[in-house]
Amino acid sequence: MISLRKLHTVTRTYRHFRRYQQILGILIKYGFGDILGQLRLYQFFEKGIGFFYKKTEVSHLTRYERIRLALEELGPTFIKLGQLLSTRPDLVPPSLAEELAKLQDKVPPFSFAEVKEIIESELKKPLEVIFSFFEEKPIAAASLGQVHRARLKTGEEVAVKVQRPHIKRIIEIDLEIMLYLAKLLQRHIVEAEWYDPVSVVKEFAKSITKELDYTLEAANIERFAKNFIGDTTIYVPKVYRAYSTEKILTMEFIDGIKISEVEKLKASGYDCRLIARRGANLILKQVFEYNFFHGDPHPGNIFILPGNIICFLDYGMMGRIDSETKDTLAQLARAFVDKDVEETTRWLLKLYPAENVNLKELKLDIWELLDQYHGVPLKQIRLKHLFRQVLSIVERHHLRIPPDLFLLNKALVALEGLGKSLDPEFDAITHIKPFIKKIVSQKYNPFLMARRWQRGLGELIFLLQELPQEIREIVRLFKRGEFKIRLEHKHLEDFIAKQDQVSNRLAFAIIVAALIVGSALIVLANTPPYFFGIPAIGLLGFSIAGIMGILLLIAIFRSGKF
Repeated sequence: MISLRKLHTVTRTYRHFRRYQQILGILIKYGFGDILGQLRLYQFFEKGIGFFYKKTEVSHLTRYERIRLALEELGPTFIKLGQLLSTRPDLVPPSLAEELAKLQDKVPPFSFAEVKEIIESELKKPLEVIFSFFEEKPIAAASLGQVHRARLKTGEEVAVKVQRPHIKRIIEIDLEIMLYLAKLLQRHIVEAEWYDPVSVVKEFAKSITKELDYTLEAANIERFAKNFIGDTTIYVPKVYRAYSTEKILTMEFIDGIKISEVEKLKASGYDCRLIARRGANLILKQVFEYNFFHGDPHPGNIFILPGNIICFLDYGMMGRIDSETKDTLAQLARAFVDKDVEETTRWLLKLYPAENVNLKELKLDIWELLDQYHGVPLKQIRLKHLFRQVLSIVERHHLRIPPDLFLLNKALVALEGLGKSLDPEFDAITHIKPFIKKIVSQKYNPFLMARRWQRGLGELIFLLQELPQEIREIVRLFKRGEFKIRLEHKHLEDFIAKQDQVSNRLAFAIIVAALIVGSALIVLANTPPYFFGIPAIGLLGFSIAGIMGILLLIAIFRSGKF
């Protein structure tokens, strides 16, 4: 796990001086200098940054477009952050999430010499001993790594994914700076508080750490393959564990046609309607039967092989959904179809919890949503439009959505989009309906209900067994005077910081006043030595007081509180 250390000290700030300066410069370039001002980043070495980085002409672009362009220019870590946020409209406005979905890795490939060095360092063997052929030019390059086509000595055609050199260190530095900026956002900008930028950075750190470990992706592929053993409609690439490490992933090379190349598929004699049905069933099986699904099923990650067989690629981002969430989702879908406002609200809140919510307003919004679909045949409902409307309600009422639910939304929307591109008559709801019915019926299966009751009874018995011991422990702490109650004062740190600022300015002003009074007395007393006929000590005191006074005024004007 990449460690996130606080960047609040001047020492650490200077340690990453060049990268810090580059990030701030790019933000100014795309018109975010006002935010830097609010974050009070014109301190220490940042003071003159505006003179070196001029804002470009971006007035014709929207604010969200400027954010996307800035992230692209900031490099791999920020691109990955944007891609994560594009799947999390609970953390950013949905319209920004849509713009961030356009992010592209504009990173040139690194040299073959570096590829060779990394492979030989990781596998402890010369490249020529492992591969009989290794294509020097990569077939794909991204922000974290690149892929080369090769052939093992045993004759198997493989794709070798190699991690970029020093990328872990680059990401670690960027994450430290991100955490520092997130803390400033949370402290100084009220609107950022609800989105909790510090938690976003910490969650992102976990996500990107997983992507940097190729052994996790290898495990995902193997688990995925195990789920579909015996299914002839899907093919899962083989992983070569002996030639895979944390920085290298060697897997079977797949030579097929991208699912988005519809005309090419038709020209080659493939059955596009059959592929649409198979693809839909495979995605729905992943979600509703195996609870483990491909989190990024975009057209570039799905290939079609001879026999209308479907092959998924890039298993770095996988989604998981537990049985309880799956049951709740099915009940929500049933309540929506039945146009039941009370039940829809109940299951929506269970799926998307909230600390404080105005139930009356939430029910009115749900009622309005259900009215839009009153009398509309299920086959005419578009999932993408429906999910966007639900996310709008979520944002309005500050509901929280578990991360994997966004990957689920993404997978289902991709299912609909790919199906429509292959078959204009494709109906996503018709394919989803049997899976939802199966989940609802299983909930009331006598055997499964008995198992749930048995599990609940076991937990209750365990709780009753532990209760006397827990009570004795509480009484013991009371007797010894060690019972502690933890109180959390939200935003108290900001209040203390403000009080410190006020007291410091007051002390500063008193010192300035004292210098002026003291210097005046020295001048009146005509105390030598003299400078141009004026007592030098008094003149020095006036000069210091003047400089300190100007600095105090600058600080006051900069704060905007005057």
